[in-house]
Amino acid sequence: MVKAYALAVACAALLGGCATAPVTTAGLAGTRWTIVRIDGAPPAAPAQASMRFDDDRLGANVGCNGIGGEYRIEGKRLIAGPLMATRMFCQGPVWQQEEAMNALLSAAPEVQRSGNTLRLVSGGHAVDLALIPPVSPRQ
Repeated sequence: MVKAYALAVACAALLGGCATAPVTTAGLAGTRWTIVRIDGAPPAAPAQASMRFDDDRLGANVGCNGIGGEYRIEGKRLIAGPLMATRMFCQGPVWQQEEAMNALLSAAPEVQRSGNTLRLVSGGHAVDLALIPPVSPRQ
């Protein structure tokens, strides 16, 4: 009886190690970012190039269409989706950067945060972002 109990406890401990990592937003919730570089190039439309993370949703715009959807952090990966986007006609560099951002977010990029900088990297794309400080309420 004691051996069976000890075996059951050992199995439970081993199976507990197989559990998935807790799902979090890794300190991104409530932050807004300026897109600094997309695949090494500055944004084609810098005034609109931004990304935001709410509690469980993200939104991004590189200058033409808005992209958004649910997100979570698993380990060091940003899992986003399903993603939705507006469908305005875009062309040239802003369209190419928008396609790169869509591909990046769909590929579960690695999240690399260091203070006020954030880098999202997948196999084929990288986006560098700078934190936009929160606005202090007026007193």
